[in-house]
Amino acid sequence: MLFLRSTAFNVFFHLNISIWMLAASPLLLVSGDTLWSVVFAWSRLNLFALKWLAGIDVELRGLENLPATPCIIAAKHQSAFETVSLLHLFRRPAFILKKELMRIPLFGWYASKLVMVPVDRGGGQKTLRAMLDDARQVLNTGRQIIIFPEGTRVPPGSPPAYKYGIISLYKALGVPVVPVALNSGLHWPRRGFSRYPGKIVVEFLPPIAPGLDGTEFMDSLIDAIESKSDQLLLEAAG
Repeated sequence: MLFLRSTAFNVFFHLNISIWMLAASPLLLVSGDTLWSVVFAWSRLNLFALKWLAGIDVELRGLENLPATPCIIAAKHQSAFETVSLLHLFRRPAFILKKELMRIPLFGWYASKLVMVPVDRGGGQKTLRAMLDDARQVLNTGRQIIIFPEGTRVPPGSPPAYKYGIISLYKALGVPVVPVALNSGLHWPRRGFSRYPGKIVVEFLPPIAPGLDGTEFMDSLIDAIESKSDQLLLEAAG
């Protein structure tokens, strides 16, 4: 049964993203607002498929901690789940993503049209300044920025390896940072075919206000995300 449900979901997921990208491509020529409506509908459809094909429920906690004003969402990254299934919770969110992803046909075109924030990891200070300028422009339009501080997906329970880019964003932009803990890697592993039934829990934690020094901010962020993510893992195990 696990194999069959995993197969059904994986086939649906990859066909679904391909069909939606092709079908919505004419919208690349019109307003980005229209395209966002399509993206949000696609995000909700992923949740529907997770539940009915893979047997995975999703519980959202702490939504009251999401500010109505522009902010930075700093999320634990264990799975593809958090990049595709939570988009509809935000107002036209902008992801911090690798610059090379912008060169992928269709995906890169969508990312450019929706105004994401690319970063060249090997570009040094010049690239960092460009990223901060792009991020500031995004926030000035009332949007939220989503960043995965570890830079890549990590298995549940792995030691934290946070990058310093989040400190630069925090100090330069002067907006609250909302830590996000989750346990998605238990059910949708970063590598592997199987999708394990159960409940993905995503918890939005109290925002970290601007004004801390870099070390104090990073310590607070890591402690918030890692301690709550560990609790969610223990909760699932229990």
